[in-house]
Amino acid sequence: MSGRRGRFTDQDARTALELFAPGPDGAHAYRTAHPHATPEELLETVRSDALFRMSSLHLAEANTAAGGTSFLFELALPAPGLRGAPGARHGLDVPLAFGALDCAASRQPLGDPPAPEAVAVSCELQRAWIRFATTGEPGRPAHHPDRQLTRVLDATSTTVPYPEQSSRRIWKSHPPAPFDVPRPRSHDSAKSQLL
Repeated sequence: MSGRRGRFTDQDARTALELFAPGPDGAHAYRTAHPHATPEELLETVRSDALFRMSSLHLAEANTAAGGTSFLFELALPAPGLRGAPGARHGLDVPLAFGALDCAASRQPLGDPPAPEAVAVSCELQRAWIRFATTGEPGRPAHHPDRQLTRVLDATSTTVPYPEQSSRRIWKSHPPAPFDVPRPRSHDSAKSQLL
């Protein structure tokens, strides 16, 4: 996706909405909820919701309903080394969580040297993971459906009600489902179909 940054078309957004938005009016719901979004913003939002955010949210809510405790965070730290990339990218949490800010794979998204904000988020994420592993609590409030508290990690990390409310409403009665993945035909089955 990064190779096409800034060049997504309305057709690209339509295709993403058809593939990822839930239910028969999901595409319309996204366009209504984000009336000024560019094609790229719509594509990024629906794809992030379908692949990551909504499944995490629904899992947290199901865990809480079953008597468990869940702690949500959303990484919103921009990746300054990826031109035109607004906000965090999938996988950016890995070098942050392991404090690997100076390895080759981290330099492109986080910059060389990494910004002070990236260092601060990395320290916070590491402390939260260590504390969670040792005590079962990361040092912030748990997510409950009534308050929906989520830790947003960025330059000014804060704990707020779930930040993606429009997406939450769109997906409320549409829990994420597995995507069909086309299976490649084996050589033998392709051969038998040709005969």
